[in-house]
Amino acid sequence: MTMSKRYLPFFPLKLAAFPGEQLNLHVFEPRYKQLINECIDEGKTFGIPVFGENMREYGSEMEVLEVVKRHPDGEMDIFTKCISAIKVLSFDEKAPGKLYSGGEIESLANIQDNTPEQWAELKRLGKELIAILKMDEALDVELLTNSFQLAHKLGLSLEQEYDMLQMVSESKRQSYMISHLQRAIPLIREMESAKDRIQMNGHFQHHDPLNF
Repeated sequence: MTMSKRYLPFFPLKLAAFPGEQLNLHVFEPRYKQLINECIDEGKTFGIPVFGENMREYGSEMEVLEVVKRHPDGEMDIFTKCISAIKVLSFDEKAPGKLYSGGEIESLANIQDNTPEQWAELKRLGKELIAILKMDEALDVELLTNSFQLAHKLGLSLEQEYDMLQMVSESKRQSYMISHLQRAIPLIREMESAKDRIQMNGHFQHHDPLNF
């Protein structure tokens, strides 16, 4: 499900930014300095098409939240936020009269159709993984409210994150992540166990003598 078509300036990156996610960027190329300055001056948003070996069909619409620092040479450190997943309908290597690329996009819907039971199962598996990795203090799953907030924490590949970015259904995203965790947790548990065994091999160990 998509929404209205619009033209956006593009800032292609090898990442998938999820709706609601904040992204810090250092802007140094002339074309992207032009892009960001126009977004700030005109209150415009910009698109991040996901870039792998080539330009992908989906990406993220971003807004500039704050310019944290302007460097003497015009480079910038900025805070941005993803406001929507997008489908890229066309790509111009240079937007008309600009240094940067651009293209026509459609915003994707974000349908909240999951059940409490599904979300509870995803959180349970997320907590299990975090406990195995001993990350309890770094992430409190109970503070999260949707799958996007959890996705970057679970070791998904860029391809898997790109798959999730295209999904308009929260139920489908949660099902995807549950399946991923059900496969990943046994493997990660075994890897962590192996690491502990390797570490033990370098230490003196106490063994009770055998009784004959």
